[in-house]
This record gives sequence, C-alpha cells and structure tokens, in this order.
Amino acid sequence: MAKHAAKEVTETMMDENQVNSQTSSSADAQSSDAHVMEIGTAASKEKGKKSVITSIDDLPGIGPSIAAKLRDAGYDKLETLAYCMPSELQEISGVGEGSAVKVINAARDALEMGFETGADVLERRKLIEKITTGSLELDNLIGGGIETQAITEIFGKFGSGKSQIGFQLCVNAQLPKEQGGLGGSIAFIDTESTFRPERISQMAEAKGLDPAVVLGNIHVAKALNSNHQMLLAEKLEPMIREKNIRAIVVDSLTAAFRADYVGRGELAERQQKLNQHIHLLLRYADQYNLAVYVTNQVMDKPDILFGDPTIPIGGHVLAHTSTYRLYVRRSKEDRRIVKLVDSPNLPDGEVVFRVTPEGIMD
Repeated sequence: MAKHAAKEVTETMMDENQVNSQTSSSADAQSSDAHVMEIGTAASKEKGKKSVITSIDDLPGIGPSIAAKLRDAGYDKLETLAYCMPSELQEISGVGEGSAVKVINAARDALEMGFETGADVLERRKLIEKITTGSLELDNLIGGGIETQAITEIFGKFGSGKSQIGFQLCVNAQLPKEQGGLGGSIAFIDTESTFRPERISQMAEAKGLDPAVVLGNIHVAKALNSNHQMLLAEKLEPMIREKNIRAIVVDSLTAAFRADYVGRGELAERQQKLNQHIHLLLRYADQYNLAVYVTNQVMDKPDILFGDPTIPIGGHVLAHTSTYRLYVRRSKEDRRIVKLVDSPNLPDGEVVFRVTPEGIMD
C-alpha cells in the first residue's frame, strides 16, 4: 500500500508539472504573439506616416539636392510634378528613368489623380470664368467670352483682326470680374513682333483705364525661334503664381515653328514639338484656371477649286488640342466675320464684329 500511495503521489506531481509547463508555454506564446502584433502595429503606423505626402520633399527618392534643383526649375509643387513627363523630370533633376516614374506616380497618388464622377467634373467646371471680347455677338458665339481652363485658337489671313482681339484681351482681362474681366495680369508671347503698346493704350483709354497701369500688368516676351518660344512657356509657371497671371496670349503660335522646320522631312519633328508646346499651355489653363488665347497662321490648299481654300497651320495636332477654334476673315470697312469651327459643347455659328479705334465692339 505504501508503494501504491507513493506511485499515486508521483503521478500527481508529474501531472501538475505537465499542466504548469503547458500553461507556461501558452503564456509565452501569447506574449510572443502580443510582441509581434505590437511590432506590426508600429510598422503600420510608421508606414502610414511615410505614406502622407504633402510636399515634394516627402516624395520617395527626392533628397535635399534634387528638391533644390526642382524648385530652381519651378517644380515646387506636387501638382507640377504630377503633370510632367518622366523624360522631363530626368532632364531637370538628373534622376534615372525608373526613379522619375516612381516620383511622378507618388505625386499623382498623393493628389488622388484617378477617376471621378461626372458630378465632380461639373462642380469643377463651375469655377470657370470668362473674359469679354468687347463684342456681345462674339461673346455669345463662344458661350459668354474667352473661357478659362481652355485654349481658344483663332486663325485667319493677315489683317483679319487676330492680334486686335489679343490686344483687347490684354485690357479686358484686367477688368473686375463683374465687368467681364478676371482682375489679373497677362503674359504675352510675341513671335511676329506685332505687340503694340500704343494700340493697347488706346483701348485702355476707351475703357476709362490708366494706360500705364494696364501696360504694367502685361508681361511681354519676344520669342526668337521655336525653341525659345517653348522655353518661355516653360518659364511661365513661377510667374503665373507670383504675378497673378490670369490669361496667356501667344501671337502667333505657329509662326516660329513654320520658319524653323521646312519641308516634309522635318514635319514629324515640328508636329511633335508643337504638340508638347500646346499641351503645356493646356496644362497651365487647367491647373491654374486661366485663359489661353492663341493666334494661328493659314495657307491656301491648292487642290480646292470651289469654296474657301484657307486652312490653318498646325495640322491635326493643333486641331485636336484647341478647345475652341475660330476662323476670322475681313468684310467691308471695319467689319470682321468670325465663324466657330470647333467646340466640344457649342454649335457652329457665324457673327460679325467691328475693329474700331476704341477696340473690339459690335
């Protein structure tokens, strides 16, 4: 019996040790799991912190030196980087193609540049403003005036009034919004040496404005060739923010490209560069809610025997990119006939306006 009792005591002690061992192992496992969860939570929090991008300094692969290069080139906002091409970013910062793609994609993700509903687009379009041309008939033809977030192109023969409308916009864009203006400054890229401050002063006086003040709010640059023209457009972005630029006038868009690229052999390169140039202007219009007005030259199509042989320069590249396309031609005396050739939301139409010493009017 003593042996039997001792055996029972021994078995009882072994059972208790086994239970204690299992309990200890379970506690250790729970402790280990808790530690892993804590590390995972900390990592998630750290990851969440890193994913918050509010400036170009937060983008992956952008160090202080690269950020300084980008700022010097005017690429100081996420929006600017999100809109640019990888090759463009490579040239400015010196990063590789893969790094450039990652930076641009990170900027786009931070700005949530994806799909949106039609209702969202409609709300954004409510921010659109319009500059009066001075002619009520012309304003009605294009939906109320020269529109922001869009490119308005006008083509026609020499002396048809293209530059005169540009001069008038330089004045009218400075008017208060309640008077049909945008209350801002204007950037004018002159490629044909047609900018005339005397004519703008005449138009300003007719509006009761101080010519000196009006001219002081127009920032003019003369483009020597197509490369210089593209460079001037690229340098516009800092000025848009600093000078409150609300309208960009390019007179004319195609003259320098037409002179620099001659013959069919250079046509592809010309169209490629023209495409880059016009898309940059369109980005400015969309990103900064400003108006872009460009004039275009024309040529006669010799195979047209009947009807008007006049066609604009720039081909399909320019035709597809321009939001509103107008064709203007001379009529009797000071009258001009303008036709709306293309618009995404307006019907074709034709009206008459006048070019007078006081400016554009009905």
